[in-house]
Amino acid sequence: MESYKREFIEFLESAGVLKFGDFTAKSGRKIPYFINAGDIKTGAQIKKLGEFYAKAYFDKLGRKKAVLYGPAYKGIPIAVSASVALAGHGLDVPFFFNRKEEKDHGEGGVFVGYTPKAGEDIVIVEDVVTAGTAIRESMAILSKLEGTKVDAVFVMVDRKEKGQTDKSAIAEVGEEYGFPVYSIVDVYDIIEYLEEDESNREHVERIKKYLEINGAKN
Repeated sequence: MESYKREFIEFLESAGVLKFGDFTAKSGRKIPYFINAGDIKTGAQIKKLGEFYAKAYFDKLGRKKAVLYGPAYKGIPIAVSASVALAGHGLDVPFFFNRKEEKDHGEGGVFVGYTPKAGEDIVIVEDVVTAGTAIRESMAILSKLEGTKVDAVFVMVDRKEKGQTDKSAIAEVGEEYGFPVYSIVDVYDIIEYLEEDESNREHVERIKKYLEINGAKN
């Protein structure tokens, strides 16, 4: 396993972002592990998370200047921290996010922050993809912006789960909208990491059993 992947999984565990137990995903699936960016609570943690996203951005997009979009609510601090990290490496990109409810007073509207202009590319930063539900919701919201397009999506973890077919949710979303979805790590990286410690046997077995049913076939 690449050192940065190990470092990232260790970070997720230490920050309480990676949890094991019984949870319900946004898709409605009952899942044995959970990735919750909402558990990042300190300046040091969000700074470090932003650096991981910036590394992934540079690895996949180089120094291309795009507009970062963080879906409310968990995507908001990710977009902010990633833009700060990118700026720290000399790439100053704008960011914006949405309100859960459209504002009908003051400046109004559904978006906060930078307003993408026609011809600009948008990069969505999210925490995790399970069935692709959240990304489809984001695309419906972003459809309000004329003349822009989504260039890529970055997430913490690819859960490698099937979406509406036997293909992975990430593959489905990519085919449906025509952009790639990149992850810093995937569930098999997490399994590999957990298998290094015998005390994690139960977590590993539950995740593997879950993937036998819900894992993508491609």
